[in-house]
Amino acid sequence: MYKIVRKESLNPTVSLMEVEAPLVARKCEPGQFIILRATEDGERIPLTIAGYDREKGTITIIFQIVGGSTEVLNSLQEGEYIQDFVGPLGKATEMDGLKKVAVVGGGVGCAIAYPVAKKLHEIGCEVHSIVGFRSEDLIILEDEFKAVSDKYVLMTDDGSKGEKGLVTAALEKLIESGEQYDQVITIGPLIMMKFVVAVTKKYNVKTVVSMNPIMVDGTGMCGGCRLTVGGKTMFACVDGPDFDGFEVDFDEAMARGATYRPFEQKAREETCNLLKL
Repeated sequence: MYKIVRKESLNPTVSLMEVEAPLVARKCEPGQFIILRATEDGERIPLTIAGYDREKGTITIIFQIVGGSTEVLNSLQEGEYIQDFVGPLGKATEMDGLKKVAVVGGGVGCAIAYPVAKKLHEIGCEVHSIVGFRSEDLIILEDEFKAVSDKYVLMTDDGSKGEKGLVTAALEKLIESGEQYDQVITIGPLIMMKFVVAVTKKYNVKTVVSMNPIMVDGTGMCGGCRLTVGGKTMFACVDGPDFDGFEVDFDEAMARGATYRPFEQKAREETCNLLKL
């Protein structure tokens, strides 16, 4: 079992946990994920690694409470234990040779974008971070992004903090102003990544997308993260989660992802009722 050494609420629906998992912490890299089970009879949940401390032997995960399993996970407190915690899984984000990168994150996807930006900063890359949220009360990791970014742009849909608008507008503004990126790395809701790619295609800027939002089982067996990349069938969990954004069929991925929403909502409602008993 794996001890929760720190727990923090980042906003009303997003929580952070730091978990003792020394074997995972020893080898993980940004872009990889773990699979956990909160309890012995719990569902397997794939979560991207949001941070790690090799000396302490801990892994940081950040998750959004969207269904029954994440509701159960969020009910655990500091000092309690997670039943299973396996990783690192998936392929690490490739960074070799990159000198200047725009990292574009949206919502809880910023939890995955941050360790990528941090590692790029550590290897001497110029990092421009563009992050977007619906409103000020949903912002996460602002200070952390600022600490590892040569340029930090905050966007909110309602203009309650930062600039009003979408991350795509901010990215295009930077490109049009003369910023030349070796690569754009984008992580967030599928619809956001789709339109980030639409922008970068116009300027022929190589773009990597993280398809972790569609992962379900995390092993390739369930088929829930099946997607079409360059006309070929691939799986986000075993072939990714990073892919060439120009080749991903986002419409297909979004249609499949929407299938599970009613089940997630029902499971969360049932779990909330049980936790209140």
